[in-house]
Formats: sequence, structure tokens, C-alpha cells
Amino acid sequence: MTQDNPSARQNSSGLIVRNLVKGFGSPPVRILHGLSLTLESGEYVSITGRSGSGKSTLLYCVSALDTLDSGEVTIDGVDLHNMTPTEADSFRNRSLGFVFQFHYLLPELTALENITLPARRNNRHEELRGAAVTLMERFDISHCRDKTPGKMSGGEQQRVAIARALLMKPRWLFADEPTGDLDSISGNKVMDIFDEINREDGTSILMVTHDEEYAARAGRRINLVDGRIESDSGI
Repeated sequence: MTQDNPSARQNSSGLIVRNLVKGFGSPPVRILHGLSLTLESGEYVSITGRSGSGKSTLLYCVSALDTLDSGEVTIDGVDLHNMTPTEADSFRNRSLGFVFQFHYLLPELTALENITLPARRNNRHEELRGAAVTLMERFDISHCRDKTPGKMSGGEQQRVAIARALLMKPRWLFADEPTGDLDSISGNKVMDIFDEINREDGTSILMVTHDEEYAARAGRRINLVDGRIESDSGI
């Protein structure tokens, strides 16, 4: 496939999905059936649907954590699926943040060390140490600075994971059931953080959730049924 001008691609904002098809197994069982959607930069969008509807598969495909069977996905004009693994990894580290149901913190590292982990790949962890401390203050986890994950609550661990995802100031945050393992108090704190970073920082958020209340807090809601878009409040 012929690539267009890289500088022109970087100037295009938003997430565009065209005719996305994805299946698993042999013979493959189709999970996503030709999905198409567009997200504007700065949007906060929730993806809902029953278990097996393709929510997480869609999130992983659009963020290039999984491959496509066919179709096209571009983020800010960049086609990650048409890049080399090294190029895609560099773009993800620079422009995308990820939050999952499980925090995936390294158990031997402190909260501060976990937050600065993405910056270590570019040897910028010392440079961004102050930014990490500021994020801890912002998310009320300064008291966890020197604690390892085993000494933190589930809500504290997830807030550390969110701070880690935001350290490199990504334009896009992808979240897969980020409150799934949390109690309501901790879950609400996480959702408050999402509201804040979207409103104040302009971070674009695409969040998979089964929680109706949390889904309603997003500015737009896309509901999937059997791998197809059943409704989209943005249309």
C-alpha cells in the first residue's frame, strides 16, 4: 500500500475505523462484522454491550494491540497496522495510553517507579520524575510514592496505573473495564479522573465498560450487539 505524506498524516486528527473485520480460531469465528466509526479528537466515548459482543476486541484492534483481518484504522492520520512493529511501538508510547481492568504494575517497583516506567524506554525517567510526582498529587496517591503494589489498595493501584498511562501526555487513552475490579468508591474516583483529564487536558478517551452509570458519564455511547454497532449516540 502506498503511504501518503507523513507530515500531512500527522496533521489529521481523530480516530477513523473503516469496515473493520476480526475473527478468532480455525476456522475463524467472526467477532467484528465490518464496523465503521469516527471519533473526533477530544471526545469521551464509552463502548457497551453484552459479554461476547466484541467490545474489548474493538478496543484492541483500534489501538493496534491486536491485528485486523481486514479494514482500516487510523489515529490522527497514522495507520498503525501499516507500520513496522518498532514504528507502531514508538507511536503508541508517544501518543497512546492504556488502562486495563487489572493494573499490571510491577510488584517489585514502588508507585513512583511504576509511573515513570514508560519514560525509561527513552531514558527520560529522571526528566519526567517531577511530572510523575505531580500526577500522584493530582490523583491523591502521593502517600503511595514509596509503596509497592502489594501495600496499596485496589483503587490506589488503579490510580497509579492511570498516572503511568498519562505520564507521556498521550492524546488518546484506551481503557478496558477500568473499574471492573474496584468497589464503587474507588470506581467513582477513577471515573472522576477520566472526567477531569478529558475536560481539562482534552485527552480523547475510548472506554469499554459494562457499567451503565459509568457509560452514561461519557459524552457519547456506542453499543455493540454481536459484533455490530447497534446504536451510537454520536450519530
